[in-house]
Amino acid sequence: MVVRVFVAGGSGVLGRRLVPQLVARGHQVTATTTSAAKSGLLEQLGAHAVVMDGLDAMSVGEAVGAARPDAIVHQMTAISPAHAGKPDLKHIDRWFATTIRLRTEGTDHLLAAAEATGVSHVVAQSYGSWNGVRTGGWVKSEEDPLDPETGTKARAVADAIRYLEDVVVKAGGAALRYGGLYGPGATDDQVELVRKRQFPLVGSGAGHSSWVHLDDAASATVLAVEQKARGVFNIVDDEPAPAREWLPYLARCAGAKPPMRVPTWLARLLAGEVAVTMMTEGRGFSNAKAKRELGWELRYPSWREGFKEELA
Repeated sequence: MVVRVFVAGGSGVLGRRLVPQLVARGHQVTATTTSAAKSGLLEQLGAHAVVMDGLDAMSVGEAVGAARPDAIVHQMTAISPAHAGKPDLKHIDRWFATTIRLRTEGTDHLLAAAEATGVSHVVAQSYGSWNGVRTGGWVKSEEDPLDPETGTKARAVADAIRYLEDVVVKAGGAALRYGGLYGPGATDDQVELVRKRQFPLVGSGAGHSSWVHLDDAASATVLAVEQKARGVFNIVDDEPAPAREWLPYLARCAGAKPPMRVPTWLARLLAGEVAVTMMTEGRGFSNAKAKRELGWELRYPSWREGFKEELA
């Protein structure tokens, strides 16, 4: 069955992998960008390109109304260097300021446009890499809460993620908790820091993270659209792992020297509480539900295969 899909944020790193997969499955895609200069790229990928401001209710309403889609996919963020500057975990509230608005106001605008035009299904990007609640085991399911990040710079980020999930699921849609995304254009800044030995291993390095290749994240999203999935899904690979395993491996794949080790107290001063939490207390996620309910199969079951292939 052909689905008319509206991809908000189609020119982002994930959108650029998602659009061709949707087109290859025979779906009709309208994809948005904030820059007219990127319209040609979206057209080359097989989509009808639209310039849209996700924080402007009228712009969103007009774009969705003109597209008359069957489904909306919310991939709008603003964390690329072009939008937010260099990654800054120490001041993550400032680094993610626009993304926080896109996950709250932008989500509201898309849901309002969906209701106004009779769109029955919305799939939205959420996040689940290291931010599972920091109690109990190292690997969390969809039944476990995300960490509220109380008293930290990440509180506003966590609140926005929880808001997005709540309103999308209440509207009958699906919130996809993508793990740490890697693949073309997704981790260039991190790899550069690793090569410069400016991405240290903090403390014990016991904090777990979950990863997912862009192509696997896109294929899960296609399944969620086609199956009109409802609820929250962890879209991660099969191997949640502690920083002391994945970071040195990433360095080897990048042809870099092993990461330096930094004590927790120094990392807290230099990089902030969020970086320390991620490296020492982070909780990863299980993909069992997505594999079971969506029939999702991964091209890269482990970051070990994916990092090696991407950085070869």
